[in-house]
Amino acid sequence: MEAVEWIPAPENTLESLKHGLRMFDGVEFDVRITADDRLIIHHDRTVSIPPTELKGRSKWLEEWNLDDLVDLGFLSFDAFLDDPDVLRFWRDEGKMGCVEIKRPHPMCRTGGGFLGKRHHIRHVARAMELAEAALDDREIPHHNTVFYAFHRGMPASAEVSKTKRPWAALIPYIPPYGNRTTQRMQVFPQFITTPFRRLVNRHQAQGSSMLPCAMEYFQASTRHLPVGRHVGLTGAGLERLTRVRKGMPTYVWPTKPAVEHDLVRAGMSALTDHADPELTWLPSGHARWRQPGVRPLLDGEWTRLGNATQEDHRAQLAELESETPLWSECDRSRRTELLTQWRKRWRWEPTVEDLLGQYDGATPPAFAPRMIGHRGSGKTSRPVLNVQST
Repeated sequence: MEAVEWIPAPENTLESLKHGLRMFDGVEFDVRITADDRLIIHHDRTVSIPPTELKGRSKWLEEWNLDDLVDLGFLSFDAFLDDPDVLRFWRDEGKMGCVEIKRPHPMCRTGGGFLGKRHHIRHVARAMELAEAALDDREIPHHNTVFYAFHRGMPASAEVSKTKRPWAALIPYIPPYGNRTTQRMQVFPQFITTPFRRLVNRHQAQGSSMLPCAMEYFQASTRHLPVGRHVGLTGAGLERLTRVRKGMPTYVWPTKPAVEHDLVRAGMSALTDHADPELTWLPSGHARWRQPGVRPLLDGEWTRLGNATQEDHRAQLAELESETPLWSECDRSRRTELLTQWRKRWRWEPTVEDLLGQYDGATPPAFAPRMIGHRGSGKTSRPVLNVQST
């Protein structure tokens, strides 16, 4: 029987996000504030439907009310959180939710203009307030959520919002206007003047809880561009990376299958657009372990997986998945062994005892590497929803 090609659901939809949560350690998704001060899950600054279906209405998403966007098929933040499977994965099984807060285009009514710094700070803070209230209402643990944004004023927004959850700015900063080419032109000077060590230092100085990091820092074609010493995923570059990072939670995007294994084994989390269930053997020649955070492996189990061949790897994966407990199911002995190995391998600063005390529930340590589904099951084509008039 011929295999059926897997087609991802449209990004940031409930189907896409639930698939990502089932497969991986968590999902990343985007939120925006609607005209009636509510949160919608949507990436683009313009409503991602065919332009002919706007029918004279504003193209800017923030000028639409929530119910009108939901009627088109987009997902509200509250509806996402109220899904029983989402609650189980996120609240009860310790999976991760990376919430990217999007600013409106400066020319949108709520955009604040190009120079409205105070307005921009307040807008992002308001999104954090709305999200935090919704997450608190559903008792989503603080440890398995992070807010971040391409927003220079992120530290100020975090202070205004009084958030108790982890947060970080996305650096290099991409403005909420322009096309892909002009945005890359603005980002390039930031990238070449911000070597990895400086990136770490900037985040630490800002008070960030984690380090969002572009894949360009590790790609062979781009990792030598920043001025200063480069880092890598093998050899001396990996040693330098581990020494500089000191275990700081690091989320890398967009991760390609060819480097996924090395990146996770370097102790970092991978945001991936590749959620095909049939992708079980990576181009690097490794069996794919999709939940290194919530179903973590000991070093010996990683070695066992590393010895799998392309011919027998599915059987090896099935055996390990059936034998390996979730972090939430691990006894103290296994947790201690895991933490001891992680702390030594990646030079974490907290002691094992401190980590055992802080992460005694279902959520793995913030420092642990994870696989994260980007926009759920991955970025999809435009428009996201091909709605048609009836």
